Amino acid sequence: MKKRLLLLALLPAFTACNPRPAPAPEPKPPVQASQAIAQSSAAAPQAFDYYLLNLSWSPEYCHSHPSDIQCVRHSTFVLHGLWPQNADGSYPQNCSNAPGPSNPSQYADIYPDPGLLKHEWKTHGTCSGLSPDAYFTAARRAFQSITVPPTLAHLNHQISLPPAKVLSLVTQSNPTLTQQNLALSCGNNYLTAVEVCLDKSLRPTPCGPIRSCRANTVRIPPP
Repeated sequence: MKKRLLLLALLPAFTACNPRPAPAPEPKPPVQASQAIAQSSAAAPQAFDYYLLNLSWSPEYCHSHPSDIQCVRHSTFVLHGLWPQNADGSYPQNCSNAPGPSNPSQYADIYPDPGLLKHEWKTHGTCSGLSPDAYFTAARRAFQSITVPPTLAHLNHQISLPPAKVLSLVTQSNPTLTQQNLALSCGNNYLTAVEVCLDKSLRPTPCGPIRSCRANTVRIPPP
């Protein structure tokens, strides 16, 4: 984890009983330009317990945002974000002003909308303690590690399922996951997202007190 460049504030040391001026500080060795860039591009170190991988159900989002760039692909689950999360239910956000990746287009496979990539870095990535490239590489790896259940991948008509059944389909297609590692989000009784809890090495970990959908059934529109 790279450290941010710190500026040393120089304060004159005067006291009431000793009016002598403070000695001049010794000059510091110059910082190499490449070192300064590396330090300034790192995210702020931030304590958090695990990651919440949010997988948005694209057909539901695209119903109300048909012109969004992601909707051209007719995808199933798409990556919303990899979010630092705490076990007590809290989460850090907007942890620094560190700039995002120098070449955002290299992540177009997971973030076709550059505006969403910028938002995810500023809001969540800056709290990861990772550089932009390390953060988005981790997000891609986490996203690609999840297999979409065939029942959902091949939908050609809308279905309704209990939330527990949806999560059961996910665990059947991803044997390393249990329902303790998952949460389901819904809106107006429609599936909006499945969330996966991962440790900092991107291995499944139990979720904290994350609110999961309480609907009896959720409607799932096809891609």
